[in-house]
Amino acid sequence: MDKPKYEINDTVELKKAHPCGSHSWQIWRTGIDFGLKCLGCGHRIMMPRKDFERAVKKHFPSAQP
Repeated sequence: MDKPKYEINDTVELKKAHPCGSHSWQIWRTGIDFGLKCLGCGHRIMMPRKDFERAVKKHFPSAQP
């Protein structure tokens, strides 16, 4: 199975919840590290690709072309 292609503005659901209670994150940076913004409180984090790919539960591609 191919790995999903993650793009900026895609939404992902992670296995662990953020302390604010939200599981949903928006991708704002891709590369070796991923930049994620919590959709519950707006907090931004950086996460290594290896940890990110392990933590993703669901991937929702953005509607933008």
